[in-house]
Amino acid sequence: MLNTYDILETIRMIQDQCLDIRTITMGISLLDCIDPDIDRSCDKVYEKVTRLAQNLVKVGEDIETEYGIPIINKRISVTPIAILAAAAKGNPVRFAQTLQRCAETCNVNFIGGYSALVQKGFSAGDEALIRSIPEALAVTENVCSSVNIGSTKTGINLDAVGLMGKIVKETAERTADRDCIGAAKLVVFCNAPEDNPFMAGAFHGVGEPDCMINVGVSGPGVVRAALAKYPDADITRIADIIKKTAFKITRMGQLVGTEASRRLGVPFGIVDLSLAPTPAVGDSVAHILEEIGLEKCGTHGTTATLALLNDAVKKGGVMASSKVGGLSGAFIPVTEDAGMIDAAQCGALSIEKLEAMTAVCSVGLDMIVVPGDIPADTIAAIIADEAAIGMVNHKTTAVRLIPAIGKKEGEELNFGGLLGNGPVMKINSYSSSKFISRGGQIPAPLQSLKN
Repeated sequence: MLNTYDILETIRMIQDQCLDIRTITMGISLLDCIDPDIDRSCDKVYEKVTRLAQNLVKVGEDIETEYGIPIINKRISVTPIAILAAAAKGNPVRFAQTLQRCAETCNVNFIGGYSALVQKGFSAGDEALIRSIPEALAVTENVCSSVNIGSTKTGINLDAVGLMGKIVKETAERTADRDCIGAAKLVVFCNAPEDNPFMAGAFHGVGEPDCMINVGVSGPGVVRAALAKYPDADITRIADIIKKTAFKITRMGQLVGTEASRRLGVPFGIVDLSLAPTPAVGDSVAHILEEIGLEKCGTHGTTATLALLNDAVKKGGVMASSKVGGLSGAFIPVTEDAGMIDAAQCGALSIEKLEAMTAVCSVGLDMIVVPGDIPADTIAAIIADEAAIGMVNHKTTAVRLIPAIGKKEGEELNFGGLLGNGPVMKINSYSSSKFISRGGQIPAPLQSLKN
């Protein structure tokens, strides 16, 4: 039975604490759109995506209205386009332009899946697609791209890492007139999940059903508000409060996912438990860590408090839904989190500290602005470091760096909206070029041998 307290608590969470559903993402398989003729393949992609997703935005808006739950983004993810590009002869950018038309027709915020999986090497279509990413992201507005360059099972493809360093830099250069926005739509993964609803890294894995709905929740402000009521609680009690709050947040995600699935007539996939911050006041993961007891995010103790937060969110979430997946944890995107922005601006938060934090949170070095003159090999080495953390620890890690072309350390890049703004952060000036130029495959760790 519902009681008045629960109803009022939910209203407060939505109105005062920035609780929302960050995204409902429809995953669509394009395996039946493979064709040796690129024109026919693009036509098949457009027909299938627009047919299945034609009501996605309307259903999301109807659920918002009926339940009073804000659903911030409606998105689409598709099969990695490199698979289609392998069969079709022609410029892969044609697929990106087709995805852009799909996004415009369906009126979604983003469409993800201009992607390649090269953790053990390049197959037909992979390298051509990767080299086309800078152009694809420059000529489209709503298309997102990702490349998986490593996994615990396969090790790390250092040739792909080196190539991605160049691609990230070129993508920023191609969109320098738009605050280098292209790089903000490109993610490099290790252990990429196939059911991730969050952009820019979402793609629809080949093991997923033909079509499904995945939901990404949010609610850092809700967690912080819950902790603020217990200023003197010990750390065990803090973990318990986070778990109970995560349970409530996830139940809302389960409700929205189930209802969207029913109305759209497609299976419900997963709820991603990740606490996804925004630049809005009161919606920050960094501020949760400060509520736990840090003077400023980035100081000593940050990694420990983030580990506690991430673990408690997972434990609370899995009790609320039997369909948990995606990334599921706590995001630390610098430009998208008001507390992270502040910590970076005042010097409390460095790239080195962020890298340590990624060992215990759900993703990686996310939305970090670096100097525009950063060498491509340095970008590649940062990717390699982050991938190594994921590979060794059996977890997803990712890198989304934005080289701010024409800007130096201490200046600022401003995207606006959910992507926010942030300072150009300091990077280590010593070279990693010889390491990256060696190429080859970093072997899988011993702990990958599980059978």
